[in-house]
Amino acid sequence: MARLCGVNLPSDKRVEIGLTYIYGVGRSTSKALLRELSINPDIRVKDLTQADLSKLRDALTKIVTEGDLRRKVQMDIKRLQDIGSYRGFRHRRRLPVRGQRTKTNARTKRGKKMAVAGKKKATK
Repeated sequence: MARLCGVNLPSDKRVEIGLTYIYGVGRSTSKALLRELSINPDIRVKDLTQADLSKLRDALTKIVTEGDLRRKVQMDIKRLQDIGSYRGFRHRRRLPVRGQRTKTNARTKRGKKMAVAGKKKATK
């Protein structure tokens, strides 16, 4: 089992996909990295040689990943909240930040639907 940046990569997946299990490495970064290191993206993680793994380890040290990246994102959000920007206010209230509508949708941010009692009919 290959371990890079403190993450166990799934051994039965292709290297190109396996690298995306590392926080901060997406498909495009993975492809560029493999192209730069001249590693075949179609081989499986379990078939990587120790030389390939060490090349990947060295290349990944130059990219901000995992804990450092998570910390950076949290500090950026905290900075927005501290300066009192609109985006920081939206983060604080746990609402969509990038201009999405909230009258409908946004269920993930707003939580589960709450039933509102309807108007009662007058009985005669």
